Amino acid sequence: MAVKWTGGHSSSVLCLTVSTEGLVVSGAERGELALWDGGGSPAGQLRLPGEDDVTSMVFSTRCPSTLYTAHGETISVLDVRALQEPLERFHVNEEEINCLSVNDTDSFLAAADDSGAIKVLDLESKKVTRSLRHSNICSSVAFRPQRPQSLVSCGLDMQVMLWNLQKARPLWTTNLKERGMEEDSPQSAGQFFNPPLAHSLSVASCGNVFGCGAQDGKVRIFRITGVKFERMLEFQGHSLGVSQVLFMPEVYWLLSGGNDGKVLLWDVGSEVGKQQKSPAKSLQRRKAQAPASSRKIGKLNEVSSSEQAGVVPKLTIEHREKVNWLSCAEIKGSRRVLVADQSSSVSVYPLPEL
Repeated sequence: MAVKWTGGHSSSVLCLTVSTEGLVVSGAERGELALWDGGGSPAGQLRLPGEDDVTSMVFSTRCPSTLYTAHGETISVLDVRALQEPLERFHVNEEEINCLSVNDTDSFLAAADDSGAIKVLDLESKKVTRSLRHSNICSSVAFRPQRPQSLVSCGLDMQVMLWNLQKARPLWTTNLKERGMEEDSPQSAGQFFNPPLAHSLSVASCGNVFGCGAQDGKVRIFRITGVKFERMLEFQGHSLGVSQVLFMPEVYWLLSGGNDGKVLLWDVGSEVGKQQKSPAKSLQRRKAQAPASSRKIGKLNEVSSSEQAGVVPKLTIEHREKVNWLSCAEIKGSRRVLVADQSSSVSVYPLPEL
């Protein structure tokens, strides 16, 4: 069973983030923000001015107490050591922001919004240095680890794009509705009714592999080589849209959360490893040697390989509520997956040792 963190919010939790020091912050409707201690009790709370929904948050990569928070069209900079009035505010987006990402060197902040724009803010000059664009809502943007000028994005135009900040146009674009790997899929007949609107993406710690979750219930894994990327893998474990994907640190384990109320844990390392060296080889070896015996942790059950050909989830969490956000944190010495849904609480599940 999940441990529920309660008392931090009075409305739906929309987003989560975890600092390098393990601090967990959640954002909710009506401008609510909550900071949690390791025991799951609120350690600080704040209602942001304007009471716009808090839709995305990201910690500074160089200053772990600095938090960038998106609410409405505004980005507020907060100090989590003392949750109070924002230290700074940026209003560079014209419509509601859906996703924030900060690069490794803490020099650029990207904000993707409902207009399809990605505003890239130079954090030193406090000015927009690039304005990138999708043709429909841009749902997710992420800087690539170890490559501070490079980022990927996806949107409801079904486009996945690779950008470099030195250029205003994408280096490479893929449209998820194009045939290819979908041709032999039983889902292809339903593509017209359930198009692959792209909701979320996450880049692995190597910086060359990323995953994308879409409305058709599929997760697609891409590999970046130079100025382009190619689809390596796609698989389906959700019966409804995939709202969230999250690569675990250091290894090629991916969490996906869906509108079907499931959270799935995937191991794509064997497929990725055929073409890509892992940044954590020892972890990869340990993972490859791990027994395939079934595990049960509360409501977590391993899925039988007979249920799906090809890649199958290593673990299924029957969360039973539409997933708004996923995050991962080290709590009391073991890794946990944090889930935000339509409720005012945060659900915490244990994960097996990787």
